[in-house]
Amino acid sequence: MRKLLPLALALFAFVPDVSAQDYPNRVITLVAPYTPGGPSDTTARMIAGPMAKALGQQIVVENVTGAGGTIGTNRVAKAKPDGYTLMVSGSATHAAAEFLSKDLPYRSTDFEQIGLINVSPVVLVARSAVPANTLKEFVDYLKANEMKVTEADAGVGSISNLACSVFHALTDVHPTVASYRGTPQATMDLVAGNVDFGCNQIVNIVQHVQTGKLKAYAVTGDKRSPMLPDVPTTAEAGMPAFNLTVWFGLSAPKGTPAPVVAKLNEALNVALSDPDVVKRFADLGYTVPPPAERGTAHFDKLYKDEVVLWAKVLGGLGLGKK
Repeated sequence: MRKLLPLALALFAFVPDVSAQDYPNRVITLVAPYTPGGPSDTTARMIAGPMAKALGQQIVVENVTGAGGTIGTNRVAKAKPDGYTLMVSGSATHAAAEFLSKDLPYRSTDFEQIGLINVSPVVLVARSAVPANTLKEFVDYLKANEMKVTEADAGVGSISNLACSVFHALTDVHPTVASYRGTPQATMDLVAGNVDFGCNQIVNIVQHVQTGKLKAYAVTGDKRSPMLPDVPTTAEAGMPAFNLTVWFGLSAPKGTPAPVVAKLNEALNVALSDPDVVKRFADLGYTVPPPAERGTAHFDKLYKDEVVLWAKVLGGLGLGKK
């Protein structure tokens, strides 16, 4: 019996992973942790169709909202790691949230990183009636009207909230903050002139800036956005420290089998190689990573680097866990 045991173990080691071979054999849920119509939701729906076609299985996008995206993120963190519950992860929910809240029910290490989807800048915008025309003039305007000015964001812990928190700390201006349930609601009130300014992902405001309904002062990143070529970078505008880039990726619960992760990465790469998908993202101000930056190893490194970066940025400005 003892002589047969090593042989049995050896044979067992070569038994194929049936679940990985058969995957996927039922519907996949892709969680977008913010409200419909926002950047996370838009990103999820743009990759769901092409990925589903590549995998030969339906992918259903589900919006699980609340608490700055952490409710939906926690649901995925606690889900069975079988490849049937995925999410659009992002800078706010996966890199900054852990440093912001001491009571966060998940950690950045609770996920397997499948691949980077896109990156985009943040744009500092104001209602069109604000008299300032440059970033310097706008900061002066805020300092002179601090008690009267209202900033709009998509809720505590959202990227718009985090970006404006950094902006407030850098300028030592602390206006009234109006937090909304999601980005579409905050943007709508900003366009209507009910609030004064915000720090928004370019996808949410580009059309409103182009039509003159909003005024843009600066865009984060190392270069100007082709969607807003006349808007200077924050460095060009005199505030180089305000330089945050937003990313979205595809993540799964920790422990999802490597073959499943690899299969999902292949399907994501198919989606990001679709010229129509690339164009649609570009039209919204997103940049799709080149093929060399779509692998799981690249995204895993970026993800870990971003966790460190946000902790450094928020900690250095006196923000974060209380």
